[in-house]
Amino acid sequence: MKDLVSIITPCYNSAEFIEETIQSVLNQTYENWEWLITDDLSKDNTVDIIRKYNDPRIKLNVLEKNGGAGNARNNSLERATGRYIAFLDSDDFWYPEYLETMTDYMEENNAELVYCNYSRCNEQLQPVLKDFLADKVVTFSNLLKTCRLAPVSTMYDTKRVGKFLFPVKSKREDHVMWLNLLKVVPEGMPIKKTMAKYRMRENSVSRKKKNIIKDQYLVYKDFMGFSTLKSLYYTGNWALNGFLKYSKIFN
Repeated sequence: MKDLVSIITPCYNSAEFIEETIQSVLNQTYENWEWLITDDLSKDNTVDIIRKYNDPRIKLNVLEKNGGAGNARNNSLERATGRYIAFLDSDDFWYPEYLETMTDYMEENNAELVYCNYSRCNEQLQPVLKDFLADKVVTFSNLLKTCRLAPVSTMYDTKRVGKFLFPVKSKREDHVMWLNLLKVVPEGMPIKKTMAKYRMRENSVSRKKKNIIKDQYLVYKDFMGFSTLKSLYYTGNWALNGFLKYSKIFN
């Protein structure tokens, strides 16, 4: 029997895209999964769309109060019972072989954390940049300078390392969580195959780099406990790498 994969999904006002995301999970060749979807009190018909799918593996929880993506992910993580944790935001997309390839690699290579290539797409899931390549082993040290791990393309083994929650007081909760994980896991291993699509929406918080430099600084200062000078150094590296990573989008 293959190990259970827990898929963690926060959603908020995702009616426009959620059906494509759901179908990408239902099409997985690896079938032993549970999908913990936490709706952050959507104002559209996201919840109605999800409830149309009569699959016992899809486990929806609707929060009574909006608390942000990190809080919604934590709600799903607390309910998760699988060995492997995978993340899929409510507007992203997996290729059918995603879960099977990721879990096979982890088992065959005794890996605790893996990530793969992913396509960077517009709202119609058409590529707008070259694929982001999983071409380096990720460590705590190199993740400080740029966040190579994306929820849509990363999986870890809770049997080996336990669960890692997201800080709800940071707007850079993904980066903080990955850094905390890599304090325990020596390295994240790359799978050099494109198996996911990341939808780069025009109004995405992660696209507004100028508005989140302060938030990124606080990743180092408040959450990593670095000095002011050290925090500024890593913030500068992150900003430069972010510019190089996204500067050609929608020009």
